[in-house]
Amino acid sequence: MQPATAPFHASLAGFDGAAEALWLEAQDGVRLRAVLFRPTVARSGSTTGATPGTVLLFPGRTEYAEKYGHVAQALCAHGHHVLAIDWRGQGLADRLLPDPLIGHVAHFSDYQHDVAALRDAVRTLGLPEPLHMLAHSMGGCIGLRAAMDGLDIASCAFSGPMWGIRISAMMRPAAWAVAWGSRRVGLSHRLAPGTGAASYIAGAEFDDNTLTTDRAMWDYMRAQIDAVPEFGLAGPSMHWLHEALGECRALARRPSPALPCMTWVGGNERIVDVPRIHERMARWPGGSLETVPGAGHEVLMTDENTRTRILEACARHFADSARGLAA
Repeated sequence: MQPATAPFHASLAGFDGAAEALWLEAQDGVRLRAVLFRPTVARSGSTTGATPGTVLLFPGRTEYAEKYGHVAQALCAHGHHVLAIDWRGQGLADRLLPDPLIGHVAHFSDYQHDVAALRDAVRTLGLPEPLHMLAHSMGGCIGLRAAMDGLDIASCAFSGPMWGIRISAMMRPAAWAVAWGSRRVGLSHRLAPGTGAASYIAGAEFDDNTLTTDRAMWDYMRAQIDAVPEFGLAGPSMHWLHEALGECRALARRPSPALPCMTWVGGNERIVDVPRIHERMARWPGGSLETVPGAGHEVLMTDENTRTRILEACARHFADSARGLAA
């Protein structure tokens, strides 16, 4: 059965091809939203010399599919389909607490139900293979787990992946203790200490923001939140923090999957744990890591020249992986 149609704010996405939004249902009944961006050239018109497939786009915490319209534009120009997801608890997917602004998840493994629902949608929609994954921040944590557990992708690419959360060595034990203790006293649904009660994009100023140094991209993100306040998400719950810390620790103990991988991290990254990224990529056979000078957390939301270069490299990476799979 074809998924039901969901809202899609095309005018905010910056995508000039055909796109459609769909409601998906995870196996535990949570309603998710996916957006399918269709190729803007014929599949045979790819400039990479390989047969295009489908890119599974895994956004970060607080994000939603429309934010990646310009990313989809670049990949669809190479003949790919791009299928992006709104994770449970954010975007237009079901929110999980009475206060819809607090980011929350019952178990970090629940996000794998969302991955499974997205993979089922690929089959239902008859989207072309091979599959590739492009994952940012929290999506990188979810995506790494999925790849380790056998998600059938030909390659993966990560932007500022959340393989650890930036917390000072002095404060890390306290973060664990507060997150754990909140569960014992019935306060785990409250905001994690040091996080805001409103959307960061809606409340922060451009100067010295942690996301991007590009004013045009900042205004692009801000305009989306202003136009659709339902996209907004504030800080995470203490329960989410405990789950996220535990998942990052568990993933760090496992070997890297046998997949071609490219990763980018900003030179001015202040949200995720950069040493964890270096540690992971140092033990990813055939993987590559690039530090983007001066960039913040949103490497895919940098200045036009930089993001174009990164997305072209990503398209070549997917093409090389597809050719290797065919051989």
